[in-house]
Amino acid sequence: MTIDQIQNDIVDEFSEVDDWMDRYAMIIDLGNNLPEIDEKYKTPDHLIEGCQSRVWLNAELSEDGKVHYTADSDAIIVKGIISLLIQVLNDQTPDDILKSDLHFIDEIGLSEHLSPTRSNGLLAMVKQMRLYALAFQAKQNKASQEN
Repeated sequence: MTIDQIQNDIVDEFSEVDDWMDRYAMIIDLGNNLPEIDEKYKTPDHLIEGCQSRVWLNAELSEDGKVHYTADSDAIIVKGIISLLIQVLNDQTPDDILKSDLHFIDEIGLSEHLSPTRSNGLLAMVKQMRLYALAFQAKQNKASQEN
């Protein structure tokens, strides 16, 4: 699925729920179902700067040129938010990640229902995911120039 298709599915899913307490419950459920990050990535090098809570993020480039993210957080809502971001950007190409407009964040009302510190954390998570994609894109470009 494309990034836009995944985002549209998320928007559809959230549009079925009007109450924000229920939406928070959905986000918490997503966090509870986030696959475990390997403990070796729970280091200061993998912490996202700008988040009030601790968020660890790792990314690897697969053989087929797609970025695979794993993450964890010590805050349950934040863990759900990073889970949403991973759901959208995981196993996509660096180019697609960098070109993506993450419109679902505004469309589901997430940005307006987060505290200012959580909103800053959300932006920091998106930025870090894009930085990984940018690094992998540069690595791919360098490899293709050498061949």
